[in-house]
This record gives sequence, structure tokens and C-alpha cells, in this order.
Amino acid sequence: MSVTIYYLQMHSVNEINAKPQPTELSITEAELKNYRLNKFLYQLVGETWQWTDKLSIPNQQWQRYAESDTLRTYVAYVKGSIAGYYELESQTDGQVQIAYFGLAPDFIGKGYGGYLLTHALQTAWSYPNTKRVWVHTCSLDHPSALANYQARGLNLYHSELNEEN
Repeated sequence: MSVTIYYLQMHSVNEINAKPQPTELSITEAELKNYRLNKFLYQLVGETWQWTDKLSIPNQQWQRYAESDTLRTYVAYVKGSIAGYYELESQTDGQVQIAYFGLAPDFIGKGYGGYLLTHALQTAWSYPNTKRVWVHTCSLDHPSALANYQARGLNLYHSELNEEN
């Protein structure tokens, strides 16, 4: 099977093409870090899209990742249910990566992804000294993922084809 990985970036907050917030959608930062939440969100959102690379790592590795000072997690809710999430990872030299982003299966196609991404980009640019926000996605993700990233103002700067047997 071949998979194409797409790398996108943004160099200014002014490049955001914002979507309005749906009235029933709220987004909250998980300020009290707990790797179990990140692991749950990864499974909830990623199961449909074959996010399997982290499923077999030990809990200690999950804990190091999710409870790191450089990672922040935001959860989207609709009427008390988890609708999606994103993780922002502060990196060196003013780089912020959208490490994970997505909607829970029951909330796809309801108009939440555009605003969730808007929120992620605005939050990333609110970090001190941010110079670049970037993300990668792949051809296994939702068919609208790449289009959503581009519609919000992220620019494709690299793609690569990975072939697996």
C-alpha cells in the first residue's frame, strides 16, 4: 500500500482564514495533564484513520510525551460529548507543530473541523515568539483533511510517497 504524506505550514497569524465558531461547540485546554486522556483521544479520533503508530508504546512513553512541558492538549465538546481534539507541540526556534488533530467519528461532517482548526492555529500563534506553525497529514486521513488545512491558510511545502509492502 502506498501512502502520501503532506507537510503544510504557515508563517503569519494573518494567513489564517478563520471559520466561525458553531454555537454548540466549545473547546477547553486540558490544563491538568494526564497521558491517559491523550491516549484515549488518539484512539477515539484515530481509529478510523489507521492511527496505529502509538498504540503499542508503553504507558511510560505515553506519559513522557503527553505530560511534557512542550505539549498542550485541547478538547472540543458538543453538548458534553467529546467531538474532537488537537495537540500543540512547542518546538525550537519559534516552531509550533499541530501534533494531532481530528474529530471523533460521530462529529465528522457537521461543520466542526474548520473552526477546530481555526482555534488550533489561533492558539499556536498566541504562543510567545511563534514564527511558524506546521502540520503533516497523509492520504489515510479523512478525505477532507488536506483541503481543510489548506482552506484555513496552511500552505503545502512538501509531500512524499511512502510505499509499504
